[in-house]
Amino acid sequence: MSGAVLAARPDVVIQLTDLPREFDQARISASYPNNARIRSEGTRNLIAAAQAAGARRFSVQSIAFAYAPGGEPHVETDPLNLADPVRAITVRGAADMEQQGLTASGLDAIVLRYGLLYGPGTWYETPSHRPALHVDAAAHAALRAVARGKSGVYNIADDDGAVSIAKARAELGFDPGFRAA
Repeated sequence: MSGAVLAARPDVVIQLTDLPREFDQARISASYPNNARIRSEGTRNLIAAAQAAGARRFSVQSIAFAYAPGGEPHVETDPLNLADPVRAITVRGAADMEQQGLTASGLDAIVLRYGLLYGPGTWYETPSHRPALHVDAAAHAALRAVARGKSGVYNIADDDGAVSIAKARAELGFDPGFRAA
C-alpha cells in the first residue's frame, strides 16, 4: 500500500471501510471483525503511507450512530458508546481509527461521522434509522471537508435531531439536502 501512496504523491488521503454491498444481515454481522481490523490496522498503515508520501490532509470516514446514550442532538464532543455489547467491535474500531487520525503527526486530520447512508448504491433507498444521510450529501461533505475543513470531528447527517450538524454547516458549508444533479 505504501508504494501506491508514495507513487500517487497525494495531498489528501481518505480512509474508508469495507462492508458488503448487499443488505444481508448475516454477511454484514460477519464483516464487523474485518472492518474493525481495517479501521485499526489499516488506518495505522495508511497514515504511515500518507506521512511518507508528504500528504497534508487525512480524512477519516466514521459513524455518527455510535454515541453513548444521552440527550440528543449529540455534538462532536459527546462520548462514543464503547460499552455497547451489540456493536462494541464496530464502535471501538471507529474510535481507534478516529484517534489515530487526530493524533497523527504532520497531518491535518478531518473526521467525518456519517449517519447511516441511504440512496442509490446503498442498503436503503430512504432513511431507515437516525441519524441518516443521503449518499450524495455524504460525498459532497467529503469534498467540502478536504477542500476547506479544519482538523477535528464533524457530524455529517440529515437534520433529523439525532446529531447536531451545526459545526459542519458553519465550518464546511455542509448541506444535508445536497443531491447530485
